[in-house]
Amino acid sequence: MKSLKHLNKYFLKYKWHFLLGILFTITSNYFGVRMPLFVKSTVDSLMSDIKIESINDALLISLKIGGFYMLLSLAKGFFLFLMRQTIIVMSRRIEFDLKNEIYKQYQNLDLSFYKKNNTGDLMNRISEDVSHVRMYLGPGIMYSINLVVLFTLVVYQMIMISPSLTALVLIPLPLMSFLIYKVSAKMNFLSKKVQEEQSMLSTIAQESFSGMRVIKAYSQQDSVSDKFENAANTYKNKSMKLVVVNALFIPTILFLIGLSTLLSIYIGGKMSFTNEISLGGIVAFIFFVNNLTWPFASIGWVTSLIQRAAASQQRINEFLWVKSNQNIENETEPYSFGDHISFENVSYTYENTGIEAIKNLSFSIPKGETFAIIGKTGSGKSTILALLLRQLNPDSGEITIDGTSSASIKIDGFKNALGVVPQDVFLFSDSILNNVKFGSNNPDVTQLEIDAACETADILNTIKQLEYGYETLLGERGVNLSGGQKQRLSIARSLLRNPEILVLDDCLSAVDTETEDKILKELQKDKKERTTIIVSHRISTIRNAKHIIVIDEGTVIEQGSHSTLLKRKGFYFDLYKKQQSDLKDDMIDDGNEIGI
Repeated sequence: MKSLKHLNKYFLKYKWHFLLGILFTITSNYFGVRMPLFVKSTVDSLMSDIKIESINDALLISLKIGGFYMLLSLAKGFFLFLMRQTIIVMSRRIEFDLKNEIYKQYQNLDLSFYKKNNTGDLMNRISEDVSHVRMYLGPGIMYSINLVVLFTLVVYQMIMISPSLTALVLIPLPLMSFLIYKVSAKMNFLSKKVQEEQSMLSTIAQESFSGMRVIKAYSQQDSVSDKFENAANTYKNKSMKLVVVNALFIPTILFLIGLSTLLSIYIGGKMSFTNEISLGGIVAFIFFVNNLTWPFASIGWVTSLIQRAAASQQRINEFLWVKSNQNIENETEPYSFGDHISFENVSYTYENTGIEAIKNLSFSIPKGETFAIIGKTGSGKSTILALLLRQLNPDSGEITIDGTSSASIKIDGFKNALGVVPQDVFLFSDSILNNVKFGSNNPDVTQLEIDAACETADILNTIKQLEYGYETLLGERGVNLSGGQKQRLSIARSLLRNPEILVLDDCLSAVDTETEDKILKELQKDKKERTTIIVSHRISTIRNAKHIIVIDEGTVIEQGSHSTLLKRKGFYFDLYKKQQSDLKDDMIDDGNEIGI
């Protein structure tokens, strides 16, 4: 139950819903308890005082008794409705707040968190786990309060009628409490296992749907289906173990309640012969015991709800309590890049793999220049950008911007000055227009500005050729566009921000060299105040940069302009010669293919 303490702040927030819910529960049960007492007095009166001399008298008495009983029932039902409208509504509002809290935490967590956790698991915790917590907050709490209030009122009235019979009738209840205590730990363990398997199932499903094109391309439908079926069977088997515990638990509770009913009839009947209790009192006892049947029978269900909620909240807390490496601020300060960005002996090691991606790295990026980073796959290029963009924080060393540590700059203001085109292009399942406008800091961006950004990215003509133009709806991740079209659309989205610092992370790999050259030349026109950082493994992409650093195993091995690096005939020169050779081979292959 310790994990559920996280929810206490929400109980304070919705304290009036909670307190009114308790009040309505007490009121509803008060009228519920008055009903057996009314039956008791009615039966006792019929047995002694009231004389029925005609059918009309019997009918009149029946109407009076039935009418009053109906009024008590309506009053109970009305306050029962109010009880649900307060406690259940409270649970829905807490569910809303908790999902927003989790989502906000997901937004704040840094890149390393997402490298260690699966999307399916993240989705399961914000959906299924929160749903289980809501069941505790709503039905779980409501039925628990109802049981406590009803038990207190009923036992008090039973004692007032016959203390000795009450003691005998309640004998099965301690045994019931012992069973609940013993089974709860087992249910908690099983609930946690079920939730873990459900997360695994969600992860497999999410990955399968996202990678459906790859699965079909390699004809791996059967193997993926087998993997999903095995996970589903594991989930089913663990769920069935939990169901078995519940299936044995609830009938046991019902048996013990039935035993109390039999004791009421048998012992109460014997006591009536000695006038220790009236016939109406026995009838009332049977009503009272039956009134306790569902609340006590629901103990097993409520216990299951609480245990599953505790297991789910524990899983939620694992993510909520993760400390982000970033300093996230609520407020945004305007930011303007003034002079230079510097890396000073920066090192970074990935926690999940132990790989030291960056080692004592130092370099400087002046404002207004085109700065390029090149290196082999895995050399640390993307890690440098992640550190620059504050998606990661360095293990040692310092990154400064205009002489100020980047960690002290308000991150929202800093990001507003950035335009980032990532290596892994992501487009939303929305129109082309909304995907481009997503990058704008200005909600009133004009169509002319959008066209200009698309023209610079060399995607405007392609958009105009589409049947619905900018209103063309894209599939998931822009599946109905080619790789090059997606990259160019992503560039246009970034340019629409009119950023002071433009970061291109190997985002031209899917376009031909002619289109690439055209885009890069367009980016240089009339943008002397903009600082452009280009990361690539292709020399054709970065050859016009004013300053180039060559990265290998997380360190700078060469730096300078394109011409300077070629003259040194080092790593950069060898890479250039190899890429030139590969390009010529490709051209020869293409020529042979068409019969030249």
